[in-house]
Amino acid sequence: MFHFKSLHTRTKPPLKCIIVGSGKVGNALIDVLGREGNDITLIDQDPSKIEEVTGTYDIMGIVGNGASFRVQEDAGVKEADLLIAVTESDELNLLCCTVARHAAKCATIARVRTPDYSVEANYLRDQLGLAMVINPELSAAQEISRLLTIPGALEVSSFAHGQAQLIKIQLSAGSPALGMTVAEYSQTYNDPLLFCAIERNNQVHMANGNFLFREGDIVAFVCQYRQRHICLEHLGITSGAVHNCLIVGGGRASYYLAKNLLANNISVKIIERDRKRCEFLSDDLSDAVIICGDGTDETLLQEEGLPSAEAFVPLTGMDEENVILTLHAKHVSSAKVVTKVNRFSFKDVIRSLDLGSVIYPRYLTAEAIIAYARARRESLDSNKIVTLSQLYDRQVECIEFFIDEPSDITHRPIRELSLKNDLIIAFINRHGRVLFPLGDDTIEVGDSVMIVTTHKGFSDITDIMD
Repeated sequence: MFHFKSLHTRTKPPLKCIIVGSGKVGNALIDVLGREGNDITLIDQDPSKIEEVTGTYDIMGIVGNGASFRVQEDAGVKEADLLIAVTESDELNLLCCTVARHAAKCATIARVRTPDYSVEANYLRDQLGLAMVINPELSAAQEISRLLTIPGALEVSSFAHGQAQLIKIQLSAGSPALGMTVAEYSQTYNDPLLFCAIERNNQVHMANGNFLFREGDIVAFVCQYRQRHICLEHLGITSGAVHNCLIVGGGRASYYLAKNLLANNISVKIIERDRKRCEFLSDDLSDAVIICGDGTDETLLQEEGLPSAEAFVPLTGMDEENVILTLHAKHVSSAKVVTKVNRFSFKDVIRSLDLGSVIYPRYLTAEAIIAYARARRESLDSNKIVTLSQLYDRQVECIEFFIDEPSDITHRPIRELSLKNDLIIAFINRHGRVLFPLGDDTIEVGDSVMIVTTHKGFSDITDIMD
């Protein structure tokens, strides 16, 4: 049995969490919330799933209908801090949360994936009193869209309400950064960016001025959104958005992605096996080209223009197909390829294949829930964590905190703060202006501050202090 070990730097009471639904997302949440040191109870109607999960993780399991008040009561909903409903049914998830809200004072999070409901996510959240509405497929589509605006990037995350971006790239032969230290590069180009972390030979290093860039380094940096193109060009990275995209698979993620791309004037072609699904996509995505056929057929991919495509995104329901399609696309085209992978258990094998940009939808969703859970663990009314993102197989955390009250870190020059090692203050967002702090700068109430660190479990800005 897997016993969780808390990663928190300060001792805080664990949250009592109830998860309804033992699918891929539910199990991912058990993993990440358990590692955060929380107490977890799982509810599922399938006894075999309960037996399997409770045999793997040190958690409680309840067999039953998660929307039943009696079942929730048996799971301890009246003492719970958080209930997360992630069954396959949107309606059941919303009902579970409604019952929990009326039965107890715990916060609730519902997975809602149907496009009709997703459009009304804010309304549902407000009217039903939900803490959050999550949609893994929509989150995946948004992540892919960001990547297709910067084809040369491996990952792109937004902070400071979109005013700043954290971008991960790989330095290739010919990059002007090669042979320079971090300090030398910054002095030479004076770009509005801050290097945060570098991975070399599977070892992650926090960026410091003496670090010497080499070919193959995977570098993460933060820059102002409006200046990202010049920053990328100086690093030798392609920065212009793609003009067309070929998608294999017509599921929810493909639908959301196509909607987003079409809204940004990027032409879209989708290959989908199921004829009824093709008819739905044709009706709802009138500006996209929908091909009814087998997207794993090499001849069909050739006929539909894979060799000349600028972007290729395999979004089938099978990881194996997505990986094979990615390898084929990299062999026959120069397209920007983004690979969706649901399982995290074979990450070392996937890394060895050099697939480029790989996204894990359930972990994108988990990041948002971790941020909420940490903030709630810190204070029942806390909203201090604005955004949380994890890099390099969760070895590095990037956390944006909102500074809502004075503390030991406010009104003092940063050079006077006793900060933990392996930690960088990446930016200060002050009234919509993103600042890369120097030693004499201060953090003030009303700012948001982004921290990049190899430490785990920060839930308050004061956790950065040694």
